[in-house]
Amino acid sequence: MRRALAPVATLLIGASILLTGQGLQGTLLPVRASLEGFSTLLIGVIGAAYFLGFTFGCLKGGELVQRVGHVRVFAAMTALASATPLLHGLILSPWIWSMLRLITGFCFAVLYVVIESWLNERSTNENRGAIFSTYVFITMTVLGAGQMMVLLYDPREMYLFAIASVLVSLAAIPVVLSVSPSPELPLSVEINLPRLFQISRSGTIGCLATGFSNGAFWSLAAVFTAAFSADISLAAWFMTSTVIGGALAQWPLGYLSDKIGRRKVLAAAALAGTVVSVFIVLTIDDMSFIGINLLGAAWGAAAFPMYTISVAHANDYADPSEYVMVSGGLLLMYGIGAILGPFAASAVMTLFGATGLYLFTGLVQALLVIYTIQRIFRRTSSPTDQHIAFGDALATAHTASQVYEEEIHHQADD
Repeated sequence: MRRALAPVATLLIGASILLTGQGLQGTLLPVRASLEGFSTLLIGVIGAAYFLGFTFGCLKGGELVQRVGHVRVFAAMTALASATPLLHGLILSPWIWSMLRLITGFCFAVLYVVIESWLNERSTNENRGAIFSTYVFITMTVLGAGQMMVLLYDPREMYLFAIASVLVSLAAIPVVLSVSPSPELPLSVEINLPRLFQISRSGTIGCLATGFSNGAFWSLAAVFTAAFSADISLAAWFMTSTVIGGALAQWPLGYLSDKIGRRKVLAAAALAGTVVSVFIVLTIDDMSFIGINLLGAAWGAAAFPMYTISVAHANDYADPSEYVMVSGGLLLMYGIGAILGPFAASAVMTLFGATGLYLFTGLVQALLVIYTIQRIFRRTSSPTDQHIAFGDALATAHTASQVYEEEIHHQADD
């Protein structure tokens, strides 16, 4: 393990610092928006803007990397992404915030492309699972740590925005100064959504549904907690507990999907998410601080691994020559869901109150359960004959890096 991680240690350090700043922003902005009296619908718009920018970044990031290289793109995107938290603190306008979040989403999508394509370049089939499992764990834990930093200062003041900016800026230092050679320049790849549905409808719909539910959570969870407590520590602890639950469940559910089949585990995870969502709606008024956080962890354990399982299932059915298209297409489906999810959830919350967030996620997950079970009975071929290792599937679990990296290898083989 130590030998495998040594070539990417500085990159992982940079990613850790970067995502700590990202985690802080993710909680700080909806908390501050609530304190400023922004409506739930406007907060949903701000959240959706991030994922809209993220989708654009996934589609266009490869062109930037191809033009000037990984290191220069990383430096440019961290510089731009570090400016937006400061502007958030200086300009308290929901529409300006929406534009800033769109820019932030674009920057972080491109940064993810750089990070993961670099990791792919330095990994092999033998150690890719170890490297990416470490990366996934780091990603989720530092996001949680960043969320807890919202308790350091009053969110009405400028301090937390400045800290988020500093963290994003510092992330560039280990990457830019790394002595490790930069990855090869990527080649463009066209995404074919109709073909993606032919390969795996369950995987494609699973990514879309996960985008709907998880995008709504990231945008509106702080608004949900604010309705039950004026103490911002509840928002920080709740979001952190949810992330930790998702991090801890990644490998157990992934290992189980290797053994009994992806769709069965996907359906079970979606069912668990539905049950927890309903339980939150029915019991939240009587829950203690600890109880609320335990429910958050349980929801995260069901909701966050669903994307990775969906990706793994789709790759089970894809021809090796289609891995590139599949990876980019699934990420795009997730992004579409994450754009629309906050809008839909904020509308439900406007009608039914704060618990409308989990009414919405529960409905999305219940529909996914129904669809996945229906696909289990309709598709007669067995995915277990084609399983790729779950650890290898983690390489496509977060961004579009695999879209560019796999194409390089295919061209090299030719």
